[in-house]
Amino acid sequence: MHRHDLRERGYTLMELLVVLAILGLLTAIATPYVLHYLETAKVKTARTEIANIGVGLDMFKSDVGRYPTTSEGLQALLKPPTGVEEWSGPYIKKLDTFLDPWGRPYHYVSPGEHGEYDIYSYGPDKAPKPDQTKPPVANW
Repeated sequence: MHRHDLRERGYTLMELLVVLAILGLLTAIATPYVLHYLETAKVKTARTEIANIGVGLDMFKSDVGRYPTTSEGLQALLKPPTGVEEWSGPYIKKLDTFLDPWGRPYHYVSPGEHGEYDIYSYGPDKAPKPDQTKPPVANW
């Protein structure tokens, strides 16, 4: 083998470093956009889920004559509360939990401060921020 043939077999260290630097730069530029897109998608998913829960609550009210109380909670859409005869659910196609896209339960209050019931999520935060007047995702 000639010395000339050996040089054409692979990449030099400098070429590999340049490629890695370019990939690192592209990653640094793209990551914030991807993370923002994922967070926006979670908020939209939570809004859709709250709207679907609202439909289930309206069907519950149509059968029972009232919305589930705060103590009965959203589980009343899946299993009949004690003493409720007119229940003909389940009123929503959901497994066994009502978790927001961040893995925490939706907050449900009935009667609500903003309507007959309030459903909301604090999004990626576990609690309201001091300057926050409305949760990031709510039915009002």
